[in-house]
Amino acid sequence: MRSSTETSRLLAAHRAAGRPFAAGGVRSFVREEGTGPAVVFIHGMWGASFAYRKLLASLAGSGIRALAWGLPGFGFADRPRDLDYSWAGLGRFSVDAVDALGLDRFHLVVHDVGGPVGFELAAVRPAQVLSLTVLNTMVDVSEFRPPWSMRPFRTPVLGELWKAGMSRSLFRSLMRLQGIGDPTKVSDAELDAYLSLMRGDDHGRAFLRVMRSADQSPAKQALYRGVVSDRSRPVQVIWAADDPALALATYGEKARAAAQLPALIQIPGKHFPQEDQAPAIASHIARIVATTSTAA
Repeated sequence: MRSSTETSRLLAAHRAAGRPFAAGGVRSFVREEGTGPAVVFIHGMWGASFAYRKLLASLAGSGIRALAWGLPGFGFADRPRDLDYSWAGLGRFSVDAVDALGLDRFHLVVHDVGGPVGFELAAVRPAQVLSLTVLNTMVDVSEFRPPWSMRPFRTPVLGELWKAGMSRSLFRSLMRLQGIGDPTKVSDAELDAYLSLMRGDDHGRAFLRVMRSADQSPAKQALYRGVVSDRSRPVQVIWAADDPALALATYGEKARAAAQLPALIQIPGKHFPQEDQAPAIASHIARIVATTSTAA
């Protein structure tokens, strides 16, 4: 009961810290902190903009305007039944969100499936993206295989059963096993908030559509490689070294190679380093923003 009450408090505080907005005919939610050059965060599965709350707070005092919106189907955003939930469709929503929020030029940070979504945005608006930070995501999508804990969601019936059986205790265990490097930095209530934001008022149906709408074609891989290798802007690859979902030796190195970088930046943690490594990630983002501003 105490955890449930605390989860409700966390979600209420998250909602109060942001505001609703509409883009492309879809109502969503954006949370932002600070003033200065804009840094846009595109989230992946589970927690929507909630997953970036610690990073927004870490960057707010660095002369940066940090923004994270919810993609359709996640968090406080709408979950239309007739929406295109593919990476391209969510990318189009993100293009509309940039316009709706009045963003001219911005730095882009992507994580998990927010990588492909953000790459779609950058491919359409390349001149607006001042820098790109790639955080534990996939670039070579044609070779991507979801971790075992996510794989059932892709299969009809099995996915519905796996979702229905995803209790709070099971979800917490999976997040600590695969997502959180330092479990002392994240409470049960915070993990429960991730699960609540995935389920939403449609009980996770849109989440399943996102899981089943991935375009892993060679054409998409070529598009995303083109985005991360674009030398007109600074690019950095930050990777939590112990991520069992997207292993550094495989996906991290492929992202580094695609970006044509001599090395990637390793930090401690697993798949959700935003939760226990926010200051470290924020320092690297602040540095690339400052470098870009100085160069300009």
